[in-house]
Amino acid sequence: MVEKTSPAAKKSVAKKSAPKKAAPKATAVKKASATSSTKPAATKKTTAPKAAKAVKSPSEKEALLTHYKEMLLIRRFEERAARSYTQALIGGYCHLNLGEEAAIVGLISEMKHDDYLFTNYREHGYAIAKGIEVGPLMAELYGRVDGVSKGWGGSMHMFDLTHRLLGGYGIVGGQLPLATGAALAIDYRGSDEVVVCTMGDGTTNIGAFHESLNIAALWNLPIVFVVINNGLGMGTRVTKSSAEPELWRRASSYRMEAARVDGSDPLVVAEASRIAIEHAREGNPYLLEIMTPRLRGHSVVDPAKYRSHEEVEELKHHDPVTILHDRLLSEGYASASELHKIEADTMKKVDTAHEFASNSAHPDVSTLFDYTYATPVPNDSRRLPGQALFPSAKGGSR
Repeated sequence: MVEKTSPAAKKSVAKKSAPKKAAPKATAVKKASATSSTKPAATKKTTAPKAAKAVKSPSEKEALLTHYKEMLLIRRFEERAARSYTQALIGGYCHLNLGEEAAIVGLISEMKHDDYLFTNYREHGYAIAKGIEVGPLMAELYGRVDGVSKGWGGSMHMFDLTHRLLGGYGIVGGQLPLATGAALAIDYRGSDEVVVCTMGDGTTNIGAFHESLNIAALWNLPIVFVVINNGLGMGTRVTKSSAEPELWRRASSYRMEAARVDGSDPLVVAEASRIAIEHAREGNPYLLEIMTPRLRGHSVVDPAKYRSHEEVEELKHHDPVTILHDRLLSEGYASASELHKIEADTMKKVDTAHEFASNSAHPDVSTLFDYTYATPVPNDSRRLPGQALFPSAKGGSR
């Protein structure tokens, strides 16, 4: 157990040097899938050890079926979102979790309901895994009043305090300082929640990443930083943008525990997430790198021309939904007819969500500024686009 710093002492602790403690050894739990898009270039410095093969348990069937249902729901939801975007039902930008389903459900399965989640603009799947109904989620994508954020958040800025999903952030790395602050608030209150903060691999190269990890380690904050490494920062490969492409190793700069895991297996991700969250709940921040493919472009409008034909074909063999589907059949955990029923039930949920969203009203213009501030602010401007800044002398506007 790490000794906690009292709230009063925290204000001065940053001025002092960090106490000397043995630097924990960051360990790789399991290597990533060997695809050219997700596997960082090998280095001569270290070789990540292989994990022992997981032992089957009586609950493995139930766990895998539960994960499969959630993964399939995320997959079909995202496919419907891509279609809706082309139909102009969704505006702005739209980033999908296609290929990252196992990483999402494995991670969220180990979080308690009261734990907080901060993520970036690729958050639809996390919202589903956190327990938010797909109807309000789809309505949010459509910008309707029945959306989880009343239609004002859209695809990139979902927020739901009930499920403790505190965003959706469009600025790369914008969620890290806020998540770290939330962890500090938890520590001040003395409660036992944990903050999980996910990000893309490109985020690890910005200042907020290093500042947040440094403060979290210095003050022993209850937070897990999760890097979803799909090998591409938009269209730039990790090996071309990071001098140390094995991103989990960056935790050693802050004497922070870390691991890299295979994101194609939800059970492997869940086990690594359990370890990370347990560490954080004891006041030991953690960096978890999850290797998982991105099956489409950066957003729905990205044709991903930076990928070769061979790479696109190779990615098809690393689809986590297909892999788990085949595993359920080969292990005898489900029959083809059972999986077909799961597929049918899932499609019905997504179709119902689309109908719910389509039938929801658009927000009234008068509500545009309702959630700008949490409390009234003097001289708050409520001027709509096209309206004059100052009224004219004759009583009109100019």
